[in-house]
Amino acid sequence: MRLLGDCIVRIQHIGSTAVPGLMAKPTVDILLEVPADTDFDEIIVLFQQHSEYICLHGEGLTNKNEPLCILKGYTDKGFAERVFHIHVREAEIYDEPIFRNYLIAHPEIATEYATLKHKLKNEYEHDRDRYTAAKGEFIKAAVRKAKEENGV
Repeated sequence: MRLLGDCIVRIQHIGSTAVPGLMAKPTVDILLEVPADTDFDEIIVLFQQHSEYICLHGEGLTNKNEPLCILKGYTDKGFAERVFHIHVREAEIYDEPIFRNYLIAHPEIATEYATLKHKLKNEYEHDRDRYTAAKGEFIKAAVRKAKEENGV
């Protein structure tokens, strides 16, 4: 993340590839936390100077609470060998790391999640938004359980 210099508060590997043994697409999800006063338009300009990045913001985003998602690995001929989704948000506590940690601590829940993802992949193969939404209830329930276990 050399493009952003010192503007990064924390970087976390989230998503299925962050859970050992969990079935995952070759997409690496990264949570990039930035200071509250960050100018997201400046970040977009920096990344748009490099043709390998696609910046999604506003209406282009599945998660409407996310100000910016930067994609890498999408080509004119389809996906590259590895795809990256960089979720850029102001620094605070997010559910994705809680979910990741819960799956790591509970392999049986990770197996249930893998089964659900496989079913949904077949159902929504060409509709990323509906695929993501369909996983939502499972993820919310797991996060609730994780927070209860940790007294949050």
